[in-house]
Amino acid sequence: MRIVSLVPSVTETLSAWDRTPVACTRFCERPDLEHVGGTKDPNIARIVELNPDLVVVDAEENRREDYDALLSSGVEVCALHVRSLADVNQAMADLADGVDARWSLLDIGEPRPVRARAFVPIWRRPYVALGSPTYGSSVLAHLGIANIFEGGGTYPEVELEDVVEMSADVVLAPSEPYPFTNRQLLELETVAPTVFVDGKDLFWWGSRTRDALIRLDRNLSTLPTH
Repeated sequence: MRIVSLVPSVTETLSAWDRTPVACTRFCERPDLEHVGGTKDPNIARIVELNPDLVVVDAEENRREDYDALLSSGVEVCALHVRSLADVNQAMADLADGVDARWSLLDIGEPRPVRARAFVPIWRRPYVALGSPTYGSSVLAHLGIANIFEGGGTYPEVELEDVVEMSADVVLAPSEPYPFTNRQLLELETVAPTVFVDGKDLFWWGSRTRDALIRLDRNLSTLPTH
């Protein structure tokens, strides 16, 4: 089956299912596959040339106009929409149906009680925070980490001076989409003690979700408590 994936976490999941796409985006971390642009600027003409049986998109990752352009070109599209942990099983079931694969329901157990309040920056200059409803925020909530921007929109632009006033217990600095490192540590710690986390474990869903929750929980086990 000829599949084009425009979603990094879907590319990873398809590969785990032995349904490796014929092409993907440059953000999918698959240099061995053909790249057809990014998640926000796919090369529609090249995708059509590849004559795929299915193109997979996600409403959070991809643009509606690209979805419409693919449909107008006669391409079959599987459109997913994952904004929380609760969406993963249905999205993976839909994807598995589309590519004739098997998916075992994800059992993530019961959520933990709140143990800390976190600021999660996802971009710098300007600073952008992880808000809600988003998959990443729901992952943290499941692990007992309250997002201080819960209810403040999906990805609000913020000033660090204002964030300081919100009294977060911790800053969780992910490795993507902005690659936070020790170079930003002094700046981030003006808000709260900072812990670096794997951005893929926090934001990529699908085949990695179960193990990602375990890894994140282990990484966050020594957080200062609320």
